[in-house]
Amino acid sequence: MNKELEVSTHYQHGSLIKVIEEGFNRQGKAPPDISLDDMSVIDEFHIGGRQASEEFLDQLRLQERSLVLDVGCGLGGPARFVASQFGCLVSGIDLTHEYVDTGNVLSNWVGLDKKVILQQGSATALPFPDGQFDAAYMMHVGMNIADKKSLFVEVFKVLKPDGIFGIYDVMQVGSGEMQYPAPWAASKNTSSLASPQGYQTGLKEAGFNILATRERGDFAVEFFENMKRRMAETTADPALGLHVLMGGDAKTKVANVLTSIKAGSIAPVEIIAQR
Repeated sequence: MNKELEVSTHYQHGSLIKVIEEGFNRQGKAPPDISLDDMSVIDEFHIGGRQASEEFLDQLRLQERSLVLDVGCGLGGPARFVASQFGCLVSGIDLTHEYVDTGNVLSNWVGLDKKVILQQGSATALPFPDGQFDAAYMMHVGMNIADKKSLFVEVFKVLKPDGIFGIYDVMQVGSGEMQYPAPWAASKNTSSLASPQGYQTGLKEAGFNILATRERGDFAVEFFENMKRRMAETTADPALGLHVLMGGDAKTKVANVLTSIKAGSIAPVEIIAQR
């Protein structure tokens, strides 16, 4: 099995849209009465959830009608937020067919299916013309991509001159071995953690200028401590939440990431670059 197929298989659920729909039904909600805020508990699959999205995406200089690329879009939560908040047109690409198919259904539920189009594909072979996008971003994606050089070259090609590329990934910021499973990988075999310096070098080699870098370790600890507390306070999993995407070992995955962040081995890091 090649690495991309292994990554896609890791995220495959099998009946995701059914579980999401049933979860909303248990809350007494159904389309078209489901909002973006309602969806954020399930479709913001990254450390910090909606708050992290807002603080990160605000740095991308997005304007109404901007053409934006979401690399590794998952269920499309950030893409829908960008379309709704900034009035942008968003194209998303992801390896996992089920995430893409489910994400397009969710966009339809909230009336954003004309502004957010998700498709299956590889971040290292983007199916878009050169110079198409005003901005691009990826959130918790690079940890699954070993060939970051090809990734950055591809993004550089599809951006317009002066286009902004934002990255919000978990990165290796210190020594120490990461414990698995983690939300992005069942084992080290499909995990491709790299340092912020490694990202910056790859971006510069692809032609980007680095505008800003911010490590968010303290923010992540607070986020996960709150998540652990909520898990401990409930005897049963809530109808919807990131546990739906992470599976039955969600608590172990959260604990492993939190341990490594507290140890100073890993942290979510923002990098803002410009073509």
